[in-house]
Amino acid sequence: MLLETFQKKILLLSLPIKSRFACDSLHLEVPLPLSLSLSLSLNTMTSLSCSAADLAPLFGANTTNPTAAADYICSRFSAVSIQFTNTAYAVDSTYLLFSAYLVFSMQLGFAMLCSGSVRAKNTMNIMLTNVLDAATGGLFYYLFGFAFAFGSPSNSFIGGRFFALKSFPNPSYDFSNFLYQWAFAIAAAGITSGSIAERTQFVAYLIYSSFLTGFVYPIVSHWFWAGEGWASAANASNLLFGSGVIDFAGSGVVHMVGGIAGLWGAFIEGPRIGRFDHAGRPVALRGHSASLVVLGTFLLWFGWYGFNPGSFTKILVTYGSGDTYYGQWSAVGRTAVTTTLAGCTAALTTLFGKRILSGHWNVTDVCNGLLGGLAAITAGCSVVEPWAAIICGLVAAIVLVSCNKLAEICKYDDPLEAAQLHGGCGAWGVIFAGLFATERYVNEVYPGKPGRPYGLFMGGGGKLLAAQVVQILSIVVWVSVTMGPLFLILKKLKLLRISADDEIAGMDPTRHGGLAYVYQEEDSNKHGIQMFTRIDPSFATPRE
Repeated sequence: MLLETFQKKILLLSLPIKSRFACDSLHLEVPLPLSLSLSLSLNTMTSLSCSAADLAPLFGANTTNPTAAADYICSRFSAVSIQFTNTAYAVDSTYLLFSAYLVFSMQLGFAMLCSGSVRAKNTMNIMLTNVLDAATGGLFYYLFGFAFAFGSPSNSFIGGRFFALKSFPNPSYDFSNFLYQWAFAIAAAGITSGSIAERTQFVAYLIYSSFLTGFVYPIVSHWFWAGEGWASAANASNLLFGSGVIDFAGSGVVHMVGGIAGLWGAFIEGPRIGRFDHAGRPVALRGHSASLVVLGTFLLWFGWYGFNPGSFTKILVTYGSGDTYYGQWSAVGRTAVTTTLAGCTAALTTLFGKRILSGHWNVTDVCNGLLGGLAAITAGCSVVEPWAAIICGLVAAIVLVSCNKLAEICKYDDPLEAAQLHGGCGAWGVIFAGLFATERYVNEVYPGKPGRPYGLFMGGGGKLLAAQVVQILSIVVWVSVTMGPLFLILKKLKLLRISADDEIAGMDPTRHGGLAYVYQEEDSNKHGIQMFTRIDPSFATPRE
């Protein structure tokens, strides 16, 4: 019987094994009408409904008790619907948590990249700052940051709820949302630490990291990601230029914020001793380990697959196209592809570009180029075609090389090129989204308002591009008026830069109790084998 088939396929999902065929005693011998046939797509999983009053009249005359049968079927139907709803929540929460773990793993990438990019005498210092970025950022984002960013209801400028995760969880946010957003916040702080490496007092790191993750960054993320933000694409009732800003995973919100903050810190501190000679010519102060740079780059690349695809926050969403194989899970995969292509293209463009300019195949430059491509695609990764990601990566490499050249002309010193990479390439990524966002993907990723403007080069007009330009300007102004004065105050209080003697000797032996590496290469070389001698770090005198 058709009803028995219905029971076996639907009720089977919710009944215990001993009860699966208990309905046989109802003796229902009527074909199930087409109106009751179910297509268990993801759209219906969480919205299944059943009315006994509507169902009972559909049974034939041979049905012993149609009302009881309808009640029983609807009760089982409701149980199945609840199970589907719970399963959807569990799958989406697990997906977001896994993405959060990937983004947090980028802290290891930052640590390796930063340590390899500085001189050996400053290794322990830069590693410790990366650890403290995560630790202080965790506390301050818990106490204030998440509330300022996503506290709802709120105004268009700043959130005002969920301080210290009060009223968690709730229908809008679960603990997985906090963890994911915290991983983003400390990524912005990690960017800044690279710009001011090798010459900054430890207390300055603690102060700026707390301020950045607890206030500066959350305000920006509220503007462009929260539902009430004045320029958010999620604010369907009041969209900037009818579009809102499309910064899907944070080329502007994360990378520009960290890059601009680092720009001000490095500019106010001034270049490292020896970075420019007496004639003003740049002198290379190369990092001590290309191996760590490469390892850090790969770890960051790996974490980017949580950064960009994970920004959907949900995966069990269909787009109503009629194709059961196509939904948000497809968009997640496409986002991972665009992320990959942009990074690969930027790496190769930098490789050959630097070869032409300098005559060398430089692995460090290639790694920075790759990261520049990843930072650029982050804004539009979900709304552009894969072929457009190649253009994004190519231009990002050119932007990075150009920014580095400008930095040398201006005698600006950034040991990790963080301001150029994250600030410059991040700004290009925001513009790129305004040029190449496609109509179909924009409407899928940002539903709720049909007819949104999309990329200028894709025929969508200039409104989206105008919104993207507003984002760049607003981030530059906001970060400048908050982080700039903070670094100036720290400098005025003599809390920003270490002494010249400590900088020359290195921060590890003067402020951290000894060198990171306990062996030092000797001048002697016997039979082609390098000889090493152990260094006793006890000679160093700890300083406050």
